[in-house]
Amino acid sequence: MIAELLRSQPEIALFVSLALGYFIGSFRLGPIQLGGVCGTLIVALVLGQTGARISPDLKNIAFALFIFALGFTGGPQFFANVGRGWRYGLLSVIEIVSVLVLVMLAVSLMHLDAGTAAGLLAGAATESAVIGTASEAITRLGLNDAETTRLQANIVTAYSVSYLFGLITIVLFCSQIAPLLLRINLRAEAERVWRELGGGDALDEGQRLAAPALVGRAFRIGPAAGSTVSAFEQQYGNNLTFEQIERAGLLMAADPQAKLEAGDLALVVGRRAALVAAAPHIGEEVTGGDFNVVMGERVDVVLTRRDLHGLTIAQVREQASRTEGRGVYIAAVNRLDARIPALPGTVLNRGDVLTIVGAKDDVARGVKRLGYELVPTQKTDFVYLGLGVLIGMALGRLSGTIGGVSLALGTGGGCLLSGLLFGWIRSRHPLVGSLPSAAAQILKDFGLATFIAAVGLSAGPDAIKLVREYGLALPIVGILMVIVPGLLSLWVGHALLKLNAPMLLGAIAGQQCSTPAISALVGVTGNSTPVIGYTITYALSNILLPLMGPVVVGLAGKFG
Repeated sequence: MIAELLRSQPEIALFVSLALGYFIGSFRLGPIQLGGVCGTLIVALVLGQTGARISPDLKNIAFALFIFALGFTGGPQFFANVGRGWRYGLLSVIEIVSVLVLVMLAVSLMHLDAGTAAGLLAGAATESAVIGTASEAITRLGLNDAETTRLQANIVTAYSVSYLFGLITIVLFCSQIAPLLLRINLRAEAERVWRELGGGDALDEGQRLAAPALVGRAFRIGPAAGSTVSAFEQQYGNNLTFEQIERAGLLMAADPQAKLEAGDLALVVGRRAALVAAAPHIGEEVTGGDFNVVMGERVDVVLTRRDLHGLTIAQVREQASRTEGRGVYIAAVNRLDARIPALPGTVLNRGDVLTIVGAKDDVARGVKRLGYELVPTQKTDFVYLGLGVLIGMALGRLSGTIGGVSLALGTGGGCLLSGLLFGWIRSRHPLVGSLPSAAAQILKDFGLATFIAAVGLSAGPDAIKLVREYGLALPIVGILMVIVPGLLSLWVGHALLKLNAPMLLGAIAGQQCSTPAISALVGVTGNSTPVIGYTITYALSNILLPLMGPVVVGLAGKFG
């Protein structure tokens, strides 16, 4: 009865897969969490035994929207990190090359078919998008329908088996095994790096939220009397600002050339560490004073200035004139979907979203200096979105032969490249192509989950056959495809590139596109320094790995 219902109304199977899949994926065992995509695939494989099938057209549309949104959101960071972030980018190259070599070894030794090989790559690298690009590549091999369906089923089965073991391995490798191999106390090392970047007391993330980096305090001028406002601010690297002064009952703006007088009430704002250090030299901290709220403006701005790319926050402040930089503070830095520490030593990239705080006029001046304001909007430019997907589909029709291996971008690869281009254009010309981050996230989440559910339902009947055929071989290969690239990157990053351990381990988590691994690392280190390395390799691997799907299919077809 249930099987007949699911076969006659496959949309029920789709939404049951999504609901149950995300419910199962929400459970956490320590730092290990399957996630909604893997959970959806597992449920879809089970329901696929009933014979429920989703229309291939829906599957293709869902994947095209997902892969375009993936490229669109990652475009600015991808181009920002190509070239200038070469030290971290080298780790993504190590990941790509080593997993391809390992997959081809597995193909030769175990006689794997193209579908199983691509599924191993997708699962071990925890990159679900490979399923789509590889599935489409298989449809271009000119096989009969039954063989095409079997190979596509093998992709998702091999993915589901190797994903779980790859996920556990990368989490344990980054947070536990690698620090032992480096013979370091990871938490102590992260605290040292935090201080090197200009951070104050090494607080953990919860304490840091309770003690914000930007604060405002009122003082009665004492030891600072006789000094000009500008001279005093420069003593502390312009990391604090006198915003207002109350003198003889009159409230006035703090002119940089004004001389502080004993008994003045002054409102001083700035970075907490600078204000704590300066407080004894200003005077007694007081309550009261008829000050206006001056730190109320909080604006997100996209960094677009080419000359500021690759500079630290401290260098950006030093480069700005006194008029441009005074009273403007960077409170947060968001790169891709991750927040990195906004410390003086933090390096900024074009495409970063900076949260700046200060008085209204100061913030407006800061926006002009840095880029353009990211105005909150719920409106999507469907002309831009539709044009981007259409161009992606056109690019997907490009194909060629390299070394006897036939390669084609396909809709997935084409839409990924189109998304990269359109996202980069949007970052340079913000008046066109609105795709709010929430809308882009919906396209990515729902598009990928729908695609995964569709391929899982169609793969259900063949899944058990593949597991019986290879048994433990697939999990073992999946583990090796995490350990080998991880060890290579650890050695190269530590011995040759001399990367700081927290950033290096974050970069290794990023080259595997593993969000659980970076979450575990942040928990172990107590601060967000690993995220700095993670965002660079994640941006690169998240684009490069899906493009490897057709490559693996082509190579496996030739050498398998």
